[in-house]
Amino acid sequence: MSEQQGVDVDLGSVDFNIVYDGGELVPGLITKGVPWDTREPQPGVIEFEKRGRIRGSVLDAGCGLGDNAAYLAARGHTVAAFDASSSAIAQAKERHKSFDIEFFVANATEITGYEGRFDTVVDSALYHVLETDDRRQYLEALRRVTKEGAWLDMLVFANIPGGMPAPMSVPDDELKKSIADAGWEITSMKMGTFSGVEAIMDVFVKTFDVVPNTDSKGQIHVPTWLIEAHRV
Repeated sequence: MSEQQGVDVDLGSVDFNIVYDGGELVPGLITKGVPWDTREPQPGVIEFEKRGRIRGSVLDAGCGLGDNAAYLAARGHTVAAFDASSSAIAQAKERHKSFDIEFFVANATEITGYEGRFDTVVDSALYHVLETDDRRQYLEALRRVTKEGAWLDMLVFANIPGGMPAPMSVPDDELKKSIADAGWEITSMKMGTFSGVEAIMDVFVKTFDVVPNTDSKGQIHVPTWLIEAHRV
């Protein structure tokens, strides 16, 4: 198949509870299991923290099984974390019960009850699984739950040859416009990676000409934008 061929899946209709309970994300292409469950924080999140991009009250948006939230909590940050999947949140609470993390279930386009609370938002691969209209509403929701001057740190699949195909990656111009239109100003945008489980992603990677880096731990690492922005 050609580079960046579209994936025949409506990401907006995916029931992530099924995925977190062991089902298939993309039937026949991404097999049973959670493709991003490496049981480690994402390299991009580690880099954000090391660069001093985490401050104050932190929101982990689309936290999944909570490994990024746990990493930030272990580094001394005050963390709240949400996901639309109740199954993911239940598992995250159990996996990281030794940490004082406020896990909660929320629709990314709404996030009600947290207005003006957070200084930093970390989005580790949530934005690009939303539909176009939902992306706008999501970024606007993040404005509502953050304080003036808040920071937004994002990991978004890069739309480049060898990277993840559309709709799982977002063209650069569309990505930049979406963020700016919602009231955020990008201050840094550089290439990084997102890690996944090689055994779960293998057929998908081969089918769509994704060129990942692999390692000895059974993980793959695909090109991802590391975006730093602030609320304006």
